[in-house]
Amino acid sequence: MTSGVPLGAWLGARGFALAAEAAKRALDQIKGPAGIVDPTNLLPYGFVYLERAKKLAHNTIIERFVAVVRSKNASPTWSDVRAALLHFDRAGLRGLVQDLYTASKDNQAFLHARLGLGHDQLQPFKASISNWICPDVMKNQPISISKAKKAIADYKKAIGRPDGMAELSIFYCEEAFGFLESCSMEDESYFVALIRMYERSLKFVLSLPPAERATYLERLDKLRSRGRHVGWGGQDELNSLWYAASLDEHQSE
Repeated sequence: MTSGVPLGAWLGARGFALAAEAAKRALDQIKGPAGIVDPTNLLPYGFVYLERAKKLAHNTIIERFVAVVRSKNASPTWSDVRAALLHFDRAGLRGLVQDLYTASKDNQAFLHARLGLGHDQLQPFKASISNWICPDVMKNQPISISKAKKAIADYKKAIGRPDGMAELSIFYCEEAFGFLESCSMEDESYFVALIRMYERSLKFVLSLPPAERATYLERLDKLRSRGRHVGWGGQDELNSLWYAASLDEHQSE
């Protein structure tokens, strides 16, 4: 309490008085001799605010310029695509998907697999694997391990069902063995890729419920015996993977 006045009220009144006094001093500084506000005395204050405004505008222009340059130079990302899609209505999105569908067979295979359409969703992926891993050498068709693997990766992105992954990886091995048995080939990278895909096949099959493994394990077992025809110690490599996975025990389950 100050002279019977609550402290909070006294401080508030005192603060107001100080502020009013400071305002009066500022006003006196810009008044002329006759007590009238002299515009020329406002110039220093005007210059200060003008300079601040200029700096702010300058910084804003630079920031926008940098943003534009970045957007021009940087490769678009999913975030950019997602932002653009926000401007599409239902019909626009349907038209976009239709255009993507007609743009390539890979897109068609992807959508069919994702949406569960057709009686054999794996067929286009198998066709791609066969084309690249078991080409027609009489027609000078090229071999591409990476593109054959991409077909499996594309299926995984589309839906990636465990049984589908097992089927495609085993199919890759079967097609590769068929190619090696039909022609003489001394490409070590082709053989190494085959062994690795066989190993992946084992893992995919073992991830399935026991009741669904039998057919796949039978196919993998037959591939082991075909390994002796391809050289590079193929059968030994496949047997090593088979026994490491204890597949004889799994077959007896």
